[in-house]
Amino acid sequence: MLKKTSIWAMLLVVLVTMLMAGCGGGGGEKKAAAPAGSQKLIIYTSMKESLIKGIVEGFKKKNPNIDVDYQSAGAGKLMAKIAAERQSGKILADVIWTSEVPDFYKMKQEGILATYKSPVFKEIVNPFDDYDGSFHAARLGTLGIIVNTDKIKTAPTQWADLKKPEYKNGFAVANPALSGTAYMSIALLQKQFGPDFFKDLKANGARVGKGSGQVIDDTASGELAASLAVDYITNAKIAKGAHIQMCYPPELLVVPSPVAIFKDSTKMEAAQKFVDYLLGQEAQQLVANQGTIPVREDVKIDPKFQLPSPKVALEKGIKVNYHEIIDSKEKIVKEFTELMQVKK
Repeated sequence: MLKKTSIWAMLLVVLVTMLMAGCGGGGGEKKAAAPAGSQKLIIYTSMKESLIKGIVEGFKKKNPNIDVDYQSAGAGKLMAKIAAERQSGKILADVIWTSEVPDFYKMKQEGILATYKSPVFKEIVNPFDDYDGSFHAARLGTLGIIVNTDKIKTAPTQWADLKKPEYKNGFAVANPALSGTAYMSIALLQKQFGPDFFKDLKANGARVGKGSGQVIDDTASGELAASLAVDYITNAKIAKGAHIQMCYPPELLVVPSPVAIFKDSTKMEAAQKFVDYLLGQEAQQLVANQGTIPVREDVKIDPKFQLPSPKVALEKGIKVNYHEIIDSKEKIVKEFTELMQVKK
């Protein structure tokens, strides 16, 4: 009996030693403990994984004491989430980065954005005449016509080409109620070509998909012949071998992607560091590497993407009054969804 008791005592000592090792940093392949002073920064973004992941990883390498979580979804879904969180008493995110500029003006008007004039601002190309630190442009997204090269043999050169027979029942645009880039593009195209532009496309069988990524997927699969598409999402598909081509008509669609900090963030210093990093040369090179226009002139854009420099993009892009777009957003989305018979 004494012998059995000794064995159990020895096992107990071993067990306690193992537990202490696990709690005290001597364990084997377990996740390393967070550094002292660790903070978790929460980012809401409409950027796809191919873009946001590398930027977050780069930021974390530069700032090992700041942990980061991000949630990627369409701008419409994110704004609905933020509205629900405000109702419950607290916005859970610290930073928001999407491509629906009117949302940022609205959040600014509602007083939920912090004013932060990044020291990096003087180094970037700024598309906002009324910049006051409420938000910064973090990229200049472009949209063009993508075609499935197995279906369309002659690339379009004008927006009016979408009215041709080869696009009959084969063109789509993302839902502007869900996608910020889709809304901005629809508003810009209507401004440039008038309200009949989309009526003519509808008469040619154009339809509405869901998110920006989905219409690109449907074009790559051959379900669609063409779609109105975001640059970097398209380029990621092309890099994986998709039979699609991006085509840019002369009237360039340039949609800034603003980044902002929520006023009630409890990680204000970490959020400011993220904005500074996002606007810096390293992160902006990652933006350019994805085939979308950065906000810095000192990063290289691969010629294969056929994109202009930031300054040239703003010069060539369809001119926009953001305040007009804010005031008309509900009307434009309503009329467009009714025209295209979008099911809610």
